[in-house]
Amino acid sequence: MVVKLQRPILVGGLGLSFSLWMLQSWHHSIMQVGEFGLLSVLAVGGGLWLFQKNRLKADLEQLDIMLVDRATVESAIAKTEAVINQLAQEAENHQALGTLREQVAQLWFELDRQEIKVAVTGGKSVGKSSLIQVLEHNLEVKNFVSLQETAPLFREAGENSDAAVLAKVAKSDFVLFLTNGDLTDTEFQTLQQLKTANQPTMLVFNKQDQYLADERASVLLSLKQRMPGNVVATAASPIPIKVRKYEADGSMQEWMEQPAPDIQQLSHQVGEILAQQKQRLVWLTTIRKAGLLKTEAKNWLNGIRCDRATPIIEQYQWIAAAAAFANPVPALDILATAAINAQMVMDLGNIYQQKFSLEQAQTVAGTMGSLMLKLGLVELSTKAVSTVLKSNAVTFIAGGLVQGVSAAYLTKVAGLSLVEYFQQQEIAVDSGTNLNLEKLRETLQKVFGQNQQIAFLQGFVKQGVKRLLPEVQQVEVVGVQKAAG
Repeated sequence: MVVKLQRPILVGGLGLSFSLWMLQSWHHSIMQVGEFGLLSVLAVGGGLWLFQKNRLKADLEQLDIMLVDRATVESAIAKTEAVINQLAQEAENHQALGTLREQVAQLWFELDRQEIKVAVTGGKSVGKSSLIQVLEHNLEVKNFVSLQETAPLFREAGENSDAAVLAKVAKSDFVLFLTNGDLTDTEFQTLQQLKTANQPTMLVFNKQDQYLADERASVLLSLKQRMPGNVVATAASPIPIKVRKYEADGSMQEWMEQPAPDIQQLSHQVGEILAQQKQRLVWLTTIRKAGLLKTEAKNWLNGIRCDRATPIIEQYQWIAAAAAFANPVPALDILATAAINAQMVMDLGNIYQQKFSLEQAQTVAGTMGSLMLKLGLVELSTKAVSTVLKSNAVTFIAGGLVQGVSAAYLTKVAGLSLVEYFQQQEIAVDSGTNLNLEKLRETLQKVFGQNQQIAFLQGFVKQGVKRLLPEVQQVEVVGVQKAAG
């Protein structure tokens, strides 16, 4: 009986029905090759054909979600240029300006780049070189595709550390991530990094020929569950198999035979994706490069601004300390003295292009003070300073000293928190009083924790004592500390 495939959808449906049964019994020999056997084979083939076609469609749809249009990319490049121009305005002779300008100019040429760069990456001994060699001879779109092997991931730090490898991967348009088994936690985390960075990636289960059929199916199922829609199994360089031939006279010949590479599915899917998404893949890479360049320029600019902000914070922290030391007051009033004042808000805002009027600055100062009180930072700072001083603050001098140093400490924390908060904002955008209170709260807690180490507090208290007490009184306080100890 001859079976004609005139309805692929019908065959595909039959394939889905028979697939599970066939996978479970695949290791058994087919004892009956007849009408039923032929139908089963055709059904499985049709089911796989339909499944692969639908999966390719899902891959393309997923890329559609990730990718952007030309106008979006041009806007991103323009924003990067704005940050570089701001750096030039604030530091005309900065060492990085020349390189930054060359790189942003190159981004405009990238928009019309024709070559597609495919990074082949993964851990050690997963078959990257072998896969590239085979793909270079079988990829239908190889005329505009460049396959680039990376150094192995998951090695010790150095020139080819994971960060360095991933930095190179970020400059490619498409990624083939190779594994030779189920994903390790490190591999999975790396794939998540690529996903977060909007890096189009396909997971390649290479060396599948080294597994038995049921083990291979189990590994492939696990990979698809963890990375749905992005998994292809291959055998770029299959293990040679032993072939035996028995002659009529009973003799036997034996030799090793090299199977052909199994990459047809990978070659087809990659070719389809690259052909259909060529231009948009280039745009996605360009916008990613623009983002990285913008971050680099912003870091340089923030470094310069931080250098200018530091002496301002120090100036106001000691002003606050002197005021609290001269007029010891209850803890709630200490907050009004020790928290950031309006003039410091204005001075820091000017550095970070966050313009505030005096009224707005007072509102920011009040908001900061309220947050510090609610977070318990006033009480915590006073206790920490008191512990370092080893004093019960029973005298005017000792009590004023604790409150003065606490006021300086809180002012420093407030100033550093504002600096970090401003650094997270877009460059050269006036924010006024539109503060993100939740973000400000998180920043305060983070900065307070970073500056609560005992070594830092000891050094800070020593500075406070020197500034607030004459030398004779410093000797007296030291004596009190030794007696209390």
